[in-house]
Amino acid sequence: MRFVNRKVALVGTGLVGMSYAYALLNQSVCDELALIDIDQQRAQGEAMDLNHGLAFSGSNMKIYAGGYQDCSDADIVAVCAGVAQKPGESRIDLLQRNTEVFQSIVGPVVASGFKGIFLVATNPVDVMAHVTQALSGFDDHRVLGTGTALDTARLRYLLGEYFSVDPRNVHAYVMGEHGDSEFVPWSQAMVATKPILDIFRSRGVTDYQKDLDHISEEVRNAAQKIISAKKSTYYGIGMAMVRITRAILGDDHSVLTVSSMLHGEYGERDVYAGTPCIVSRDGVKRTVELTLTPEEREKLHDSCELLRSVYRDIRGV
Repeated sequence: MRFVNRKVALVGTGLVGMSYAYALLNQSVCDELALIDIDQQRAQGEAMDLNHGLAFSGSNMKIYAGGYQDCSDADIVAVCAGVAQKPGESRIDLLQRNTEVFQSIVGPVVASGFKGIFLVATNPVDVMAHVTQALSGFDDHRVLGTGTALDTARLRYLLGEYFSVDPRNVHAYVMGEHGDSEFVPWSQAMVATKPILDIFRSRGVTDYQKDLDHISEEVRNAAQKIISAKKSTYYGIGMAMVRITRAILGDDHSVLTVSSMLHGEYGERDVYAGTPCIVSRDGVKRTVELTLTPEEREKLHDSCELLRSVYRDIRGV
């Protein structure tokens, strides 16, 4: 009998990283978890805290504070490390500082002999996933970001509330940048197998667009509302990371809106953006190209153009 050890190395033990680690433990997603942080004492404390809960979990995970050498046999290296934006700091300056942080991370990970999948959660996630791919030299299917996975979950939750339907039976996506230029392709949104726009028409509802615009705004502004209330967001993105991790380790071939490199899909190239992708043991197996309306394709193009321009302005990649 051949036993497989599912191993994740987590770089960055802040709130997002540890929300991910805690969810990994509670869902028994992996067998081994290495916590890596520039603050080694913090990583050790987090490992101790998680280990003390093992007796109450359904998992027998091996959890420990490690170093970059522990990435050598990992299946996934999840990167949550980064610097916070300073008051008055431009996004490009923040990107430049985070790129320097990633230079100190990606090089040692690759030097360890790591052959697995990079999963990036650090914001702005689309650009940082692109930076990780450039710095690592990995085939781009092996480097993905969390993209609009969380935005899509927020959308499905709100649509479930609106239609009084289990969100798991809502099929709708947020695409493009994980940020202000993201959009919802409403032409592709469905409850079960029925398009949402057809549901409105069958009910004789003609002024539905204002409700859809309101839901889109709620999704787009959700993070800022949470930050305003509790300073930061971490539970949702941690669970989104676990869902992506499960798809990779389980070779699930799940359709998830991760950030990946586009190679001509939707007419876009040389950019990381959130689109529905098949995620498996190989990382991004392929992009699922939806049939967008001309207006939706224009929105995706504008979002991709923004991401391309931001990436071009970064020095050192």
